Amino acid sequence: MKNYRITVNGMAYDVAVEEVAAAPAAPAASGSEGAVKVAAPMPGKILTIKANVGQAVKKGDVIMILEAMKMENEITAPEAGTVASINVAAGDNVESGDTLASLN
Repeated sequence: MKNYRITVNGMAYDVAVEEVAAAPAAPAASGSEGAVKVAAPMPGKILTIKANVGQAVKKGDVIMILEAMKMENEITAPEAGTVASINVAAGDNVESGDTLASLN
């Protein structure tokens, strides 16, 4: 714990800052990466994974559910193929553009 004095708009504040461990690395992808990436359209939290690695999917099939702004959003396959990897787990927080899964 380190103590600092910070002045904001002429007012002095004493603050204590604690150093925390680095955030854990992203989960390892299950399966090898496929050619077609399925990216998060917005930041949110993964609620459920609906597809498995090796599963054949058609365009529009639901791969997972992403909760964003208190709404459940279906993340669907952008094209027909086989799920090559699932790069997140239920409960993970994701940012817009993060690769959630990949297809072959």
